[in-house]
Amino acid sequence: MVLRMSQWLKIGEVAKQFGLPVKTLRYYDDRGLLTPTVERSPVGYRLFHPTVLGRLAFIKRAQALGLTLEEIHDALLIYDQGQLPCGVLKERLLKKLTEVEQQIKSLKVLKSELQEILGDWQDKPLPEQINQTICPNIEDND
Repeated sequence: MVLRMSQWLKIGEVAKQFGLPVKTLRYYDDRGLLTPTVERSPVGYRLFHPTVLGRLAFIKRAQALGLTLEEIHDALLIYDQGQLPCGVLKERLLKKLTEVEQQIKSLKVLKSELQEILGDWQDKPLPEQINQTICPNIEDND
């Protein structure tokens, strides 16, 4: 569908409709995330095809799922070539899931350490400890 120039959206309109700062839209455009939906007016202003809103929704959701802008860009390149990037996205999300599971394990270990330290906390350390350590409560004395 060919749109007249007046049907394209200005950057401020897109920013307002999508709730993003204009600076973010410029950044996304500069990174190539919005490429097929952006044209330049005769005086150089960015103009956006209305389909940019769906593209921005995809970017926002993908970011919320932990994908980087580079990973999102890769998926959009596949889409722009007429294919669905679902296989690539599934691989990336499986990798993210593994990373999240590892982070959860690490956080559980940290939680346990914090609980142990706080359980043995001394508000008034022994006088000999004061001169030997910065904070005897958190320094490993094992």
